[in-house]
Amino acid sequence: MGEEAPRRGNSALITFYLALGGLSFAVLQSLVAPALSTIGKDLGASTGDVSWILTAYLLSASVLTPIFARLGDMLGKRRILIVVLSILLIGTLLAALAPNLGVLVAARALQGAAGAVMPLSIGIVRDELPGEKVSVTIGLLSAIFGIGAGVGILAAGPIVENLDWHWLFWLPLALIVIALLGTIFGMPESPIRTPGRLDLVGTAVLTVSLVSLLLAISEGQNWGWGSLKTLGLLTLGAAALVGFVLVELRVKEPLIDVRLFKIRGVWTAHIVALVFGFAMFGTFVLVPTLLQLPAAVGYGFGKSVSEAGLFLLPTVLMMVVLGPVAGLMIRKSGPKTPMLIGALFVTAAFILPAVAHGQLWQIVLSGLLTGAGIGLALAATSNAIIESVPATQTGEAISANTIARTIGSSIGTAVIASLISSNSTAQGLPMDDAFTIGFWTCAAVGALAIIGAVLAPARRRSSAGDTRP
Repeated sequence: MGEEAPRRGNSALITFYLALGGLSFAVLQSLVAPALSTIGKDLGASTGDVSWILTAYLLSASVLTPIFARLGDMLGKRRILIVVLSILLIGTLLAALAPNLGVLVAARALQGAAGAVMPLSIGIVRDELPGEKVSVTIGLLSAIFGIGAGVGILAAGPIVENLDWHWLFWLPLALIVIALLGTIFGMPESPIRTPGRLDLVGTAVLTVSLVSLLLAISEGQNWGWGSLKTLGLLTLGAAALVGFVLVELRVKEPLIDVRLFKIRGVWTAHIVALVFGFAMFGTFVLVPTLLQLPAAVGYGFGKSVSEAGLFLLPTVLMMVVLGPVAGLMIRKSGPKTPMLIGALFVTAAFILPAVAHGQLWQIVLSGLLTGAGIGLALAATSNAIIESVPATQTGEAISANTIARTIGSSIGTAVIASLISSNSTAQGLPMDDAFTIGFWTCAAVGALAIIGAVLAPARRRSSAGDTRP
């Protein structure tokens, strides 16, 4: 098993390089969102066209994450991580130099390939680090993805206001270079592999499913949720997803072993990851929008983009602190406890502003609870999967969890944006009800995470390779 493999690398350096790679990807995921209007004006692009800067990244990450994760299991996780970080480097450099929207969208598609950083990194941790460090390190790396998304939202305003939108890419480029060089020269190759071939049929069917579903979710607000295009893509995506399951059950070497989804520790972790993706990006939409509304409307706070971003700092700090704390809790009692506490925290984090959001302290307290919940639960979902699947299937199992969180993020962003849009004045200003409904929606979704955590299995006494349901 992964815990029995020889340890040849420096644990601290391996963790550092993996954290930088994960941070780079997560920051780039959210960094451009607050700057879309600025980029659109500079490039002369419409709101609909400029949204492809986010959509291309999302589609690429969803499609390529399971492919690169599977290749990592087959050919070596460090080797594929080098490939993925190299593609991320090229895409980020291209984005920093992009002269027009077409080049920028292509660059964002390249950046999305780095979605596999998460499953590859967790696989490397499982293979290379001593057993007593695995849960804490996975807790840190899992939290990094939430931290990075928050840092991206927080940093976007100051960068655009004081520099230029191209610096949204120049600054993360330095992190990617360090992570890539560290992976090449400071990290041993993981010894655990699963020989085989890439499931091309499954890959094609999953690509059709994910592209259809995520394109419909991402563009549904622009096209209309009841439009033929949106409904057609949702139908195609759902049908292709069913087809993917049928294909994977029949092939000898599946892209993702869907039989793993029967394991209680796996499917409950996916439910929680999906919900937390929704909640995390729900708060990234709701809170800055509320803070930036003019105080004259009676419920806004009149903050600038940069000032609004600072209110996400408590959320980020709590993720930093409680990600590793979750790892310590998992080492003692297993992943169920921090998963459940995290789900309770996040649900409470949205109930509070749903009841009242007229004071800044309510927003800050909600952010603290959100960060605490995300830090605990995301670390727990990754560790729950590690406990439930063999080391040889770590990459594909974690990639499915990453996809679940990505889909949740996409749904959360689309649903909250739609709620705000449908509860706005004729002048386009969101009404107070938009935020109340939005916070209650996120709270209701958070309750699903509580159910998933309650249904998660208690810690097994057997090894991580035991996959009994």
